[in-house]
Amino acid sequence: MLDAEVVRGILQYFVVPVWIAAGFADWLCHRVTRIEKTSGSKESVLHLVMLAELGIPVCVALLLEINALILAFLIGAFVLHQLTALWDLRRAVGVRYISPIEQQVHSFLELMPLCAALLMVILHWPQFLALFGLGNEAADFSIRLKGAPLSWRYVIGVLGAVALFNLAPYLEELVRCWVALRYSGESQLARSR
Repeated sequence: MLDAEVVRGILQYFVVPVWIAAGFADWLCHRVTRIEKTSGSKESVLHLVMLAELGIPVCVALLLEINALILAFLIGAFVLHQLTALWDLRRAVGVRYISPIEQQVHSFLELMPLCAALLMVILHWPQFLALFGLGNEAADFSIRLKGAPLSWRYVIGVLGAVALFNLAPYLEELVRCWVALRYSGESQLARSR
């Protein structure tokens, strides 16, 4: 039988850090390709939407007891994120260069949430089965704080790392896109005079 502590350790200290690093690497790729001069704020807004689509479920998983309801929410959020990522890529491919490195980074941004969800399912297998009417447990659809909460240092560390390496860079990207759009509009206006 797989030790739950090993699974938790892989989730907390491998999957989550790699996922955060991949988000930062994606922002770096956008900076290198000068997203503000190509696809601009429309794509940048989608990046923030995708961050929220998975950031909210991460907060939920960090703070709430994992049961059938939360697992269903995590799975739904993952599917929604994948659909948004597909929409984002379909728009971006026609407008800007997406390097092989950025494509690899996108692979990590797709696989890390899937790995996290799978590890959560492993850790809460009876509730996952119950979600489909299987197993020996009844599906629990309650919302409550974790009975055995994660270390506050870990929670603050993860949220702080996400804010520093994902949220702040993507907000900077959006501001950069808005500034470039405004500057582009002003220079077009000056040329038309």
